Amino acid sequence: MTSTSYALAPALLALPVAGAAVLLLGGRRTDRFGHVIGTLASVAAFVVAAVVWVQMIGRDEADRPAVQKLWTFVHTGGFRVDVGLQLDQLSIVFALLITGVGSLIHVYSIAYMEHDAHRRRFFAYLNLFVAAMLLLVLASDYLLVYVGWEGVGLASYLLIGFWSHNPPYATAAKKAFVANRVGDIGMSLAIVMMFTTFGATDFARVLPNAGSASDGRLTAIGLLLLLAACGKSAQLPLQSWLGDAMAGPTPVSALIHAATMVTAGVYLIVRSGAIFDESPDARLVVTIVGAATLLFGALIGTAKDDVKKALAASTMSQIGYMVLAAGLGPAGYAIAIFHLLTHGFFKAGLFLGAGSVMHAMGDRTDMRRFGGLWRVMPVTGATFGLGYLAIIGCPPFSGFWSKDKIIEAAFDKGGTSGWILGLVALLGAGITAFYMTRVFVMTFLGPRRWRDDVHPHEAPTLMTAPMVVLALGSVFLGGVLTIGATLQNWLEPAVGKSAEEGAHTMSPLVLSLLTLLVVLGGVAGAAAMYARREVPLTAPVAGPLTVAARNDLYQDAVNEAVLMRPGQYVTRSLVFGDLRGVDGLVNGFAAVIGGTSGRLRRLQTGFVRSYALSVLGGAVLLAGALLIVRI
Repeated sequence: MTSTSYALAPALLALPVAGAAVLLLGGRRTDRFGHVIGTLASVAAFVVAAVVWVQMIGRDEADRPAVQKLWTFVHTGGFRVDVGLQLDQLSIVFALLITGVGSLIHVYSIAYMEHDAHRRRFFAYLNLFVAAMLLLVLASDYLLVYVGWEGVGLASYLLIGFWSHNPPYATAAKKAFVANRVGDIGMSLAIVMMFTTFGATDFARVLPNAGSASDGRLTAIGLLLLLAACGKSAQLPLQSWLGDAMAGPTPVSALIHAATMVTAGVYLIVRSGAIFDESPDARLVVTIVGAATLLFGALIGTAKDDVKKALAASTMSQIGYMVLAAGLGPAGYAIAIFHLLTHGFFKAGLFLGAGSVMHAMGDRTDMRRFGGLWRVMPVTGATFGLGYLAIIGCPPFSGFWSKDKIIEAAFDKGGTSGWILGLVALLGAGITAFYMTRVFVMTFLGPRRWRDDVHPHEAPTLMTAPMVVLALGSVFLGGVLTIGATLQNWLEPAVGKSAEEGAHTMSPLVLSLLTLLVVLGGVAGAAAMYARREVPLTAPVAGPLTVAARNDLYQDAVNEAVLMRPGQYVTRSLVFGDLRGVDGLVNGFAAVIGGTSGRLRRLQTGFVRSYALSVLGGAVLLAGALLIVRI
């Protein structure tokens, strides 16, 4: 790796950190212009990212990657961690996505949060989130990644619980925080194992030497990293927090569930590709988790009437596609990032569209109370519709190019496992088309079902403009990155060479046609159920599968039974052992001493005559003893 540096790169972190510091430390004095400072900080970071990207393009391929050391973070004995920036083809893609989509969400939030008394603090948290996410993807050391990892967790807790005066919202923030802490245990243990195995935690010494470690250690490290990814990216079994995280303001949903936090796990797996490449067992578990989660989230999405929770379930499913692709190794790393980029645009656009609908409908989220909104909200309807076409994989929209690649790569894995993964991914595409058509039809088409006290209207320009930009990305980004394998070739030096074209289990053209038929089937099924029939205002009584989907497939009940209740029993047992065992022994010994001293204390009466009698009695006894001895 070259030692050349990018002079402006440190500003990527400095700008959002400075924005957050000014807004948080400046206090109420910055209330009037806090939103401007926060937005400018994010936009400036995007400009810096674009400049670094252009500089990277201008260099020879071998000179593009660079580790830019800023200062030494830890140096004790043989352990050293430098605060350094890993600037390469993978990290710059994430930096552009985070700052680009993040800036659009900042602009949208200016109008969305206009009447919130704490808007300045909200923008401070947004800046803090962007800074933490940038640190996560730019860090050159796993320990530094962990700092960004925890920073993202903190910022997400603050944003999800921003309206913490509402108890359910505060509970949702706590749930997200706790679920992520479980995954973070995996991250911390993986870093410890890296140090004991390689004597270092930085990418430059860990990843090139992955092949020198034993299979058992590599598998353990890989599974621990996967546990961390499951927490941040809401994958089974740590997915239950994502739906409740909709409690935060809608821009938070767009920021966390589209371009940033939930993609951190995918980044971690792809960045650690050298470890997973040496551990087939860990990679197999990654693909299983991804395949199971994409179906899990898709099924939940089919039964949600809350528009934001339906989109949250969709995020869970789409991240499952990315994790599945990442588990395929070098053949899937670039494809996983490809879908991550297209998803960042169309899912952010969908969430912002949902926020626009809520803004017009008095913060209502029940789609059964919507209908016909495209007539009064044409811009929102059009941009949301383009995002809808992208996520279901309709050609030539972005999702078509990236999702089809994942399905193709899954089949190309070969063998029985390849067919199973491919069919699961194909089924997921059909279910996605069903529930997203359901969302679009129930929200924008059909007769109006809202109450007379609601007067929906189009959102202001500051909200619609970012939605239009994201919609354009939903339309064109996939095709642009596909031409000449642009993204694949760009990422190859950082993530490895993908499988050669030509060795396919099924013809790509045939598979694309088959996928399109499955998608059309999902669209037709949803149209028949929700476009041609009247949508009841109250959810009808349904079968057990629908009831299960409405209850998130009982994920909270399972977590409670498997994790919470056993933990409570263990805790109660330890408390009982402490109270009756340790405390019982200590307290019992103290009671013996106390009882004995209490009884002895009775001998001390305080009367002189008693003491004189005691002295006399003692003297008599002593004299008697002496007489006995003399005799």
